[in-house]
Amino acid sequence: MSADDPIEVGEELSAAEHNQIVNEEYKIWKKNTPFLYDTVITHALTWPSLTCQWLPDCESPKDADYTVHRMVLGTHTSGQADDHLMIAEVHLPKGGAEAGGREIAELYDEDRQELGSHTKSSARIHVKQTINHKGEVNRARYMPQNPHMIATKTVAGPVFVFDITKHESRAPPKGECKPNIVLTGQNKEGYGLSWSPVKMGHILSASEDTTVAHWDVNAWEKGQASMTPLRKYTGHSAYDVDWHPEHDYMFASVGDDRKLMIWDTRDENASKPSQQVEGHTAEINAVAFAPSSPNLLITGSSDQTIGLWDIRKLSLKLHSFEAHTDDVLQVAWSPHSPVHFASAAGDRRVNVWNLDAIGAEQTPDDAEDGPPELLFVHGGHTAKVNDLSWSPIAKWHIATTAEDNILQVWEPSRHIRAAAEADVSAMDLE
Repeated sequence: MSADDPIEVGEELSAAEHNQIVNEEYKIWKKNTPFLYDTVITHALTWPSLTCQWLPDCESPKDADYTVHRMVLGTHTSGQADDHLMIAEVHLPKGGAEAGGREIAELYDEDRQELGSHTKSSARIHVKQTINHKGEVNRARYMPQNPHMIATKTVAGPVFVFDITKHESRAPPKGECKPNIVLTGQNKEGYGLSWSPVKMGHILSASEDTTVAHWDVNAWEKGQASMTPLRKYTGHSAYDVDWHPEHDYMFASVGDDRKLMIWDTRDENASKPSQQVEGHTAEINAVAFAPSSPNLLITGSSDQTIGLWDIRKLSLKLHSFEAHTDDVLQVAWSPHSPVHFASAAGDRRVNVWNLDAIGAEQTPDDAEDGPPELLFVHGGHTAKVNDLSWSPIAKWHIATTAEDNILQVWEPSRHIRAAAEADVSAMDLE
């Protein structure tokens, strides 16, 4: 193909046009940031992180104007450098963005792309611990009952479990990966990883080898090289998995066959789910049970929608949330509200949704901005958003990571949240 081939030229023009659109949208977002957020923190990572999760702890230094939170991250170097599991500190301003009586617009630092009353002399996000990891960290999640125990999904199949208290703050260069526990039994990579919130030490891993593996790390003995699964469930090439928030025997899986499957660990047949439904018109990438409404769950799909389901009648989708323009890659419920959740997608957007607004009347002008249940759109990323996490402590603070190496922590404006917080009852959906 020659250099002046019209197809190549067309592709180059298309790429240039795409980049121009992305840059223009980002400029608009920056301009409106002071009016849309109470807090925005932007941090450029050395390498992209496919994963992020707040840890459930917080410190309040005596004479500081911020609180200290921690977050789990990972690297995706594509073999260009050593990979690491990382623990970062995040400093969030005390008293909200209007502390000190200043207007929000006055507090926006355009150079740092940060918003919030906070001393500017210190970094808002900085990595405090790095641990050597074999290959990219596809996903990292802490054990709810012991947050020092962090499991990671690897590109080769095994799941690593690290006790971060037993590792140095800085990983030795070119050092060996030394997880405290290695969970074997899967031979392809994946992204789904879920610790049981009910049964301490029980963990599920979803893999492209068409299995969901279940281990109990309590059975690990010192000196044991690795652990095989208690059981493997075979039903589809699973992309994501999630334990039920109350029933220690129930979990959900989703995959490339467009199916949502509900499993019961008490069943003898490990290749037949207790319930299943073809939930979308393309592969399903994410699933999450509602922690406050255990009959409800959501699924995010490459058909650009999020489905709302009731496990008591799985054959009927309760609602389809439609606003994304690319694959929905992650979904997560708010830990503070039974009616709010967020979704991240390949369209560079993170949407926050309000179940209580489903079916609400709209003016034609409002309808142009999206359906009534679409509460907020975060447009601060310039590339596909890989993961999102709601802070379990700082209400309405969300962390997001994207392929552009950017980690952002943001809090929608209280003026935007006010109407949604007026009624946080999901009883109508039960």
